Amino acid sequence: MTALQEWYTWLEPLREIAETAGERILEVYRSSDFAVEAKDDESPLTRADRAAHETIAAGLRRLTPDIPQLSEEGDDIDAVTRRSWNNYWLIDPLDGTREFIKRNGEFTVNIALIDNGRPVLGVVHAPDLATTWSAAAGERAYRFDSNGMQTIATRRAQSPLTVVVSRSHREAAIENILERLGEYHELSVGSSLKICRVAQGEADLYPRFGPTCEWDTGAAQCVLEAAGGRIMDIGLQQLRYNQKDSLLNPDFIAVGDVDYDWQRLVSALNWEQR
Repeated sequence: MTALQEWYTWLEPLREIAETAGERILEVYRSSDFAVEAKDDESPLTRADRAAHETIAAGLRRLTPDIPQLSEEGDDIDAVTRRSWNNYWLIDPLDGTREFIKRNGEFTVNIALIDNGRPVLGVVHAPDLATTWSAAAGERAYRFDSNGMQTIATRRAQSPLTVVVSRSHREAAIENILERLGEYHELSVGSSLKICRVAQGEADLYPRFGPTCEWDTGAAQCVLEAAGGRIMDIGLQQLRYNQKDSLLNPDFIAVGDVDYDWQRLVSALNWEQR
């Protein structure tokens, strides 16, 4: 069995781990009457984060005891140690802090397997929406919801473009980009659901020019690439992982149609001079 074949056998148990973590989050989310400004040791948000992290960490240890884990809620791991890993699990137990606080349901559990800087397995689970996206490199991307399992795919770019924007993080740079696009359709979504919307052919472009961490994007990037799209930095290079000391992503765009002239758009928007 090749490595890719073995990874693919992990996809279903990985989805089960993410969905079990989602159940732990919903136990807190639906039982608490809360308004949280930031994480603290007593907040429902922190309890949900930790419950999801512990569920995922234990599940992955059972599935792959020899593969290290890098989680937003886990121990700090120095760059020298991280850079020695050929592959590892990249985890955001609860992505979409502001959406959780607003109780709009647009938060996710993100789990990715990173191999030599590339996401090769990815599961994004939206607990309150009862929807999961999953993919393996070299395979198709899937969505699981009340209608069962469906194959998803990106679409050819349509004019005017449909642009996904963050529901809670609206940087001035994004406003400038939208102004320069001229006519466009806007879709506001929270958490890594933005990338999933591109992956399932509902949008053409998601630009992000603000701070994100690698665990925010790894799982959804795998789904998007399996669906036919790509995440690229402003030099149009594919986003890669564990390549530097920091875990912060560069500015990036997530696109559905890889054959569209994104270079022309980048040049027209003058992003590097913004």
